[in-house]
Amino acid sequence: MTEIIERPATAEPITAPNWGLTKFLDPLRIPPVFRPRGRETITIPMVVQHQRLHSELPESTLWTYAGHFPGPTIEVRSGKQLRISWSNEIDGEFPLVAVQGPLGDAPTSRPGRELDKPDYSIVDGVADLPSWTVVHLHGARTNAGNDGWAHNAGLKGTSQLAEYQNRQPAMPLWYHDHAMAITRFNVHTGLAGMYLIRDDEEDALGLPHGDHEIPLIITDRNLDVDPATGALTGQLLFKFPFIPPTGPAIPFTGPFNLVNGMIWPHLDVDARWYRFRLLNAANSRFYTLNLVDENNVGVNDAVRLIGTDGGLLPAPAPLPTGGLTVAPAERFDVLIDFSRFQGQKLKLRNADPRLGVVEPDLVEFRVDGGTKHDPFTLPEKISTSYVRVQHGTTLPEDHDHVWVALLLNKAGHPEMWDLEQVEADPGGEGIIQVQDPNGGLKTFRMIGRLFDDTTGVFIDHDRWAVWNILHVANGGPSHPIHIHLTEFQALFRRRFTTTFDQATERTTAPIDGFTDVPLEEYEEGWKDTIIVNPGQWVSVAGQFGGGTGEFMYHCHILDHEDEGMMRPFVVHPPAVAKFHVHPGGHHHEE
Repeated sequence: MTEIIERPATAEPITAPNWGLTKFLDPLRIPPVFRPRGRETITIPMVVQHQRLHSELPESTLWTYAGHFPGPTIEVRSGKQLRISWSNEIDGEFPLVAVQGPLGDAPTSRPGRELDKPDYSIVDGVADLPSWTVVHLHGARTNAGNDGWAHNAGLKGTSQLAEYQNRQPAMPLWYHDHAMAITRFNVHTGLAGMYLIRDDEEDALGLPHGDHEIPLIITDRNLDVDPATGALTGQLLFKFPFIPPTGPAIPFTGPFNLVNGMIWPHLDVDARWYRFRLLNAANSRFYTLNLVDENNVGVNDAVRLIGTDGGLLPAPAPLPTGGLTVAPAERFDVLIDFSRFQGQKLKLRNADPRLGVVEPDLVEFRVDGGTKHDPFTLPEKISTSYVRVQHGTTLPEDHDHVWVALLLNKAGHPEMWDLEQVEADPGGEGIIQVQDPNGGLKTFRMIGRLFDDTTGVFIDHDRWAVWNILHVANGGPSHPIHIHLTEFQALFRRRFTTTFDQATERTTAPIDGFTDVPLEEYEEGWKDTIIVNPGQWVSVAGQFGGGTGEFMYHCHILDHEDEGMMRPFVVHPPAVAKFHVHPGGHHHEE
């Protein structure tokens, strides 16, 4: 599963400069915790904050939730309603500089604007952006009016009142900005934080908690430099390349990896079990994580995965061979046993081979030399409520099928299509044919490719739907696909040889020759974001309860989302659906 294709390889040698900053100098910052009591409304303001991302840097100007980057961790009990007034109180100019240049001539893996280089320029309009924000609680089951619809952003002096029922089992959610067309920029300013739901099943496990349960929110940034001295200024720099002469832009990645808003921090730990709530909050960077010792030798046998986006796994799972690949927006519940490393230093390290000139180390764990009592013992079973979703058993026989294609359009830009099944190939563009090994030849036509095109997917409330996601591009990036409102399980991952022709935007012959790609153990857990690689068909199943209205699904590479890889879908009561004049493009089929 960890075959991730992200971007063209850089031509520069892979080295690991520190750009004048001392590694592991600063202690890991732990976001404050908000624990609302009972049924209440709390206000979380969005405000400007000046914060050092490393103690050897000048302060960076950030947009934050309640003055913190990352935002406060919000903890709630399952079933306890919470209302949040997200108040936009942001003053001043947009706090980042956006620049672009041709791929290779001005690589994004180093700091500075490099405006002295040919074809490298400030991106028009970014500096003029107002504080226009809307908050999405990622993973929440809530009515669409509370979900953070991208067009419903508000300016300074307005508030977004959202109601979260929290009728979900224990799981890690996260909140972030979702404003139409500028999500990548707003999130980059600092607008992201974690939200944890607790329940009795989780409590009964006696997992490490308090000081031994810690969020690890990983992201990347670039910083500007003083043109006279070459010193880092702390100014956020959104630098990204495009493929010359007129090719598509490559999503942002930066040379500095941050954990909890700090560049290369360290954490002092006891020689015992810890629980880490891991979140990839980067715009586009995939991380492949390994735990290593002081000689960079892997010690992944000390790590166990006990949960994913949508809650606890049925049993502890080891890290996959080669490390844990974490796409943007994915979360993992991770246990690490430091007991055998007394007095040693370990590191969480990124093994992704497409780093460019980027330091692979993320955070250093400094294990105390003493022995302390640890009341936690790793159980053989984690979630007793977990049920594996499978055709013919736990997936209801009567369910919907939704078909989606991921591709590169004629201009080379990533795109996402809603598909509608038709009887025969009508000819022309926008046609995908699949030789389904279980259902014969299927022909689909594109019914929507941009966010504001006609809505094509309608699902009855509380109904199960299987989403079939076909990545038909010849190469191109892997996409982490996020579906709002639901948690789902992966049914299968299949590889195929694509016949999609980019010039005519259609398949030239039915896609065939499928081979199964084994799922990782954790991929059988509940998720809301899943990686879809080029030349793969990924099928996931989820139940669409907990809210009604118009929601979104999209690629969670934020640049792709802003540039069009986002589509709407509707969940409505079945009694209402009978009166709807446009029943939509979903299919009631097995």
